[in-house]
Amino acid sequence: MSKAKDDGTSQVLIERFVEHRLPVLLEMKERVDSGEPLSDGDIKILSRVVEQEKGFGPVAEKYPEYKPMIARLIDLYNDITRRALENEKGGGGPSSPA
Repeated sequence: MSKAKDDGTSQVLIERFVEHRLPVLLEMKERVDSGEPLSDGDIKILSRVVEQEKGFGPVAEKYPEYKPMIARLIDLYNDITRRALENEKGGGGPSSPA
């Protein structure tokens, strides 16, 4: 694959994620922070995010400027799943701002 095509593919991957997945994840974070559990649909979305994250590693290695964004994505995923688990265990309710 040529560098230009590779660059374009990476850019599309990142843009698609930012435009489509990130807003859903941020809305999901708001819901779990307010004490709601994850729905089956939420869990499916998170599973897809994990699959997509596997493809981000090579992108981050090749394009270091994406590393901070990918790290924030991983933090967001961890925050959502941690808080959802707390909610499931009965520790729900609004969380304090981070």
